[in-house]
Amino acid sequence: MSTAGYSFAKSATKSNFESELRNTAISLVQQGKGIYATDETTEAISARLAAAEGANSKQYTTDQEKQRRYEWRKCLYETLPTDYISGCILYQETLVNFGLAEVLSKRGIIPGVRIDTDGQPLPGAGYGEVFTQGLDDLTSRCQIFKKHGARFTKWRAPILVNASTLPTELAVDAQATSLARMAAVSQAVGLVPIVEPDLDFSGDATLERSLEVHTKVIAKIYEKLAAHGVYLEGTLLKPSFVQPGAQNSERKSLTADAVGKATALALSRSVPVAMPGVVFLSGGLSDKDSTAFLSAINKYSSANNVRLPPLTFSFGRGLQGDAMEKWTRKDFQGAQEAFNKRAQECSKASIGQL
Repeated sequence: MSTAGYSFAKSATKSNFESELRNTAISLVQQGKGIYATDETTEAISARLAAAEGANSKQYTTDQEKQRRYEWRKCLYETLPTDYISGCILYQETLVNFGLAEVLSKRGIIPGVRIDTDGQPLPGAGYGEVFTQGLDDLTSRCQIFKKHGARFTKWRAPILVNASTLPTELAVDAQATSLARMAAVSQAVGLVPIVEPDLDFSGDATLERSLEVHTKVIAKIYEKLAAHGVYLEGTLLKPSFVQPGAQNSERKSLTADAVGKATALALSRSVPVAMPGVVFLSGGLSDKDSTAFLSAINKYSSANNVRLPPLTFSFGRGLQGDAMEKWTRKDFQGAQEAFNKRAQECSKASIGQL
């Protein structure tokens, strides 16, 4: 029965791209390789370039800032080490306006795109909790992104965590639902969705609390993915590392081994065996910690026969920091060499050899 004045699209059908989706997902998590996340907003990347300049930071016009963003991206894209980098997440400007996906594709690196927009306060939830936006016109945007060369998508769902009250059930359910809906839309267009529950640990949560929340959130996401008919073999998960909050005293004595064990346990208790891989976000961690944690997870999983898919990286700041500083000083070769060195470290961590 139809309602006067309204028209409804047909219900979503099973994706016709299953083989393509599965092959792309597997290619993104090849042994020793990971994803370079370059999906910062235009404001964020401009701010990072300015910070990298330090005391020598200058004022640029809008057009100059845009040109700087283009040149920075192009400089690294043209020499990304294909032995260590399988894919690259682009921001819409980089994909559509700069047209740089072809630079990556020609070198055998799979281009992807960030498709969430921003977060808005979630009515009825806890203080500071948000829900991610960008679903309303997602099908048409994904179709455009695919035409420009994207083969996968990424959607970030931030979730606040503390020792007792956060996250609320409402926030977990809302963010898990947004991830499932975006995954279903992406697959219907033929794009592999990377679902990113970004758990914030600036509060007072213990390591045990972090383990509990990670397990709960990831399990809820897969419950929602199943409800939306998402093809798991054609998806990837991008979680944060299980760790205590920055305000908790456990942080002072935290070891990589403890993070590795807790993260492996959270994933083994919540990730279906059909999943082809997990790619971790660095979440503002130092270069040393992000690789130490990744290596520890792989070492623990291997030593204890934990049944998990490939565990690798999807770092942004955790890959490009030193390279960006050199680039702002116009040491372009040095920037490329610094990135390659850091990518090799991340590669070793992804197989537990760091």
